[in-house]
Amino acid sequence: MSAPDLHTIPAPTNEKELTITLADAGKRFNRDWIFRRVDYRFIPGTSYAITGPNGSGKSTLLQAIAGSLLLNEGSISYAQQQRGVSTGIDSEQVYLSMALAAPYLELIEEMTARELLRFHHHFKPLVASLSVDEMLDLVELGKAADKQIRYYSSGMKQRVKLAQAVFSDTPVLLLDEPCTNLDAAGYALYHRLIKTYCRHKLIVVSSNDTAEMEFCEQRISILDYK
Repeated sequence: MSAPDLHTIPAPTNEKELTITLADAGKRFNRDWIFRRVDYRFIPGTSYAITGPNGSGKSTLLQAIAGSLLLNEGSISYAQQQRGVSTGIDSEQVYLSMALAAPYLELIEEMTARELLRFHHHFKPLVASLSVDEMLDLVELGKAADKQIRYYSSGMKQRVKLAQAVFSDTPVLLLDEPCTNLDAAGYALYHRLIKTYCRHKLIVVSSNDTAEMEFCEQRISILDYK
């Protein structure tokens, strides 16, 4: 099967939008504060980059935004807008509205890439305009679709993670060092996928690699919240 042309496939337009608000948010491990006094509002359709040196807490802030880490002070709230009506979402259910790609997320390596995406679809909807096979073709894994992921190279595994996140039909996309283990062709693919499938989403990228976040409209330095 030949890969679909990215320029001929309409981008998905999820009718649901999500606004994320942090109020005086802080997180610490033991006595060390990772970030404090974060007052920030992430709005739909906008892309943000969380920047800072290695070990500065970028990933911790991203995980707090995802609702997977509890704050030590302040609050985070999620409001869903659909057809002009805004409703709050419980933090335990917000994961249904988010997709995440990160180096620390493990893949089920006994599965094939095709099996993994179909399994993922049981938990979150995938974009309706593409089949699983087309998604794998778009990330250039079509020929390896039936190979167990444990036999993939590190770059191929990262492409699976990107496919799982980018093709999830969710209003929010969270990316932590999304081009880890990718070569120049992989970087180019990453940007094509973001441009084609994610331009209507709220995107947050955690990185200190300018090539990963060059499309982001807003910058947030973690060092401003120490």
